[in-house]
Amino acid sequence: MNRQQIPVVVLAGFLGSGKTTLLNHLLHRSGGSRIGAIVNDFGSIEIDAMSVAGQLGDSTVSLGNGCLCCAVDASELDEYLERLARPAAGIDVIVIEASGLAEPQELVKMLLASENPHIVYGGLVEVVDAAEFDATRERHPEVDRHLGIADLVVVNKADRVPGAERERVLEVVRGLAGRAAVVSASYGRVDVELFFDRAPVGERVGQLSFDDLREDDHGDHHDHHDHLHSAYESLAFTSEVPMGPRPLMALLDSRPEGLYRIKGYVDFGTADPRNRYEVHAVGRFLRFYPQPWSPGEPRLTQLVLIGSGVDVPALEKELEACREYAPQAADERSMWGVLRYVREPDEEAAGDPADF
Repeated sequence: MNRQQIPVVVLAGFLGSGKTTLLNHLLHRSGGSRIGAIVNDFGSIEIDAMSVAGQLGDSTVSLGNGCLCCAVDASELDEYLERLARPAAGIDVIVIEASGLAEPQELVKMLLASENPHIVYGGLVEVVDAAEFDATRERHPEVDRHLGIADLVVVNKADRVPGAERERVLEVVRGLAGRAAVVSASYGRVDVELFFDRAPVGERVGQLSFDDLREDDHGDHHDHHDHLHSAYESLAFTSEVPMGPRPLMALLDSRPEGLYRIKGYVDFGTADPRNRYEVHAVGRFLRFYPQPWSPGEPRLTQLVLIGSGVDVPALEKELEACREYAPQAADERSMWGVLRYVREPDEEAAGDPADF
């Protein structure tokens, strides 16, 4: 992905699900990465903002008194994103913590419609309270729809639910979430690699660095619950043989349930000998960035795939089947499937907002 484009993650969920706890966990576990946060409280007293602000300094933007999704257009959101996405800020990922009353579908549409060339959609993360899941569905039946459009679902507060009941809730959530990755967590403790790539500690310095953050006062009391935090599967795939555009796109267009993130570079061989294609995928969102090969650069495909509940050996076999061992004559039409997901920086984001 173009390093100037910063992933923007929408963190949604109904009141009390644990969004702020999860965000604070991400801040404490960010390693050398810098997180910019947009905290959207509903009401005149910004409780969530107060619990996050002070840790982030100038990299926190609090919207206050109202839902971000109620804005008439995306211009206001772009103003806040511009403050965090400016190259001088050195932010690696932006997290929008939505109000518990926000409509995540509208937030996603606003991000996809954003004309800010420095950002890219980083996924919709829906947080649900395992202990209150049934009651939440009764009060807010729209939670089913929210789960259906999520890219990652965090079933939080799993420690408060007995094992059999927890499995029942997870089964229901998976059924509602479709292809989304579903993970369980306690105290919002998810593996941060699901959200972003942690830079090595000490690699970057400056006032927006979080390397020196300590765990909050609650963290040390819950170490015995760490076995409940979310796990994920990852696959690192490398090929010296070019990938066939058609079989690879067939795989990507029907990627398996639970596969949350894909990143890396693809060599399409004779289909486009001048460029390698950087790939960025989160949930159902997919984008390619063609980049000229550097002189003498090894021509490899290198991909990392991250998800939950993914059959890694089967996925690796599917990727291996996409290799094009016998070089094919140049065929521009073979790249059509790839080019559907190539956008210039100032064009509308890949993906159809209508899908949300």
